[in-house]
Amino acid sequence: MSVPLSILDLAPVAKGQTASDSFAASVALARKAEDLGYLRVWYAEHHNMASIGSSATSVLIAHIGAMTSSIRLGSGGVMLPNHSPLVIAEQFGTLAALYPGRIDLGLGRAPGTDQPTTYALRRDPRTADRFPQDVLELQAFLRGESTVQGVDAYPGKGSNVPLYILGSSLFGAQLAGMLGLPYAFASHFAPDSLLDAIANYRAEFKPSADLDKPYVIAGVNVCAADTTQQAKDQFQVIRRARAVNLFGRRLGLPQDLSDEQSDELLASAVGMHVDQMLRYTAVGDPAEVRDYLDGFVKKTGADELITVHQAPDLEGRLRSVTLLAQTMAE
Repeated sequence: MSVPLSILDLAPVAKGQTASDSFAASVALARKAEDLGYLRVWYAEHHNMASIGSSATSVLIAHIGAMTSSIRLGSGGVMLPNHSPLVIAEQFGTLAALYPGRIDLGLGRAPGTDQPTTYALRRDPRTADRFPQDVLELQAFLRGESTVQGVDAYPGKGSNVPLYILGSSLFGAQLAGMLGLPYAFASHFAPDSLLDAIANYRAEFKPSADLDKPYVIAGVNVCAADTTQQAKDQFQVIRRARAVNLFGRRLGLPQDLSDEQSDELLASAVGMHVDQMLRYTAVGDPAEVRDYLDGFVKKTGADELITVHQAPDLEGRLRSVTLLAQTMAE
């Protein structure tokens, strides 16, 4: 497998940790990725989730940029309907001025949260319908070709920050193809439409000033450790946390379940949902992970993999990032 490797860092905030702990871990992860030759690290906009620290995505990117020197950084993604295109053009224009040639802007149309939080964001649910128009408006601001008379993005105008369309359905695939933009599929947590979306994107693709042929980034979870058993043990911790974080609140359960209680939850229908979400996950020692990812690339034809390292602590994530880079270099 010769495709580039990148990382999606969810800036996890573990039990007993603070946001400051999470950001320090993100710096360590980005530095390690830079040293190992990863192409980029992206951060995702989520809201009202105590376990994820990347809600102020552009601010976190700015912090990581100051602590690294060459690796590309960006959003995976900014949920554009939560913001005006002008504000995002200004934010990412600022980032591009601070870190020239290093900034990506991945865009999604989901709220990145639940319905009450959508209200707290002052977001009109109908704004998602304007996503294609908002992408074009944002692109125009960044190119210095504003479609809003008398309004430019400062900073941002003429920065040409590269845009990526993110998605987990056919809608984003069609839009990315029609606009001639790179497409990133969120198969690390929403795997169902992966192959159909990629096929649709390639079928719809129209060359543009940004891209002359389709470019697919596919998300995949990785839990690489020195031994198979270590990787399986780490992944079981992740399965428990995912079950509690995503389904415990809906079921009225406390967030501090014991391992035994979490395993009981996983033994129910919840476990099926969790495993469905984590379908595309490489778990094992370096050779097993390499074989899995080789097969994943052959299956998808992806031009780049954006990996989500699922160890439950920073030490495990750094080891997973290191082992993956080393085994893929062999």
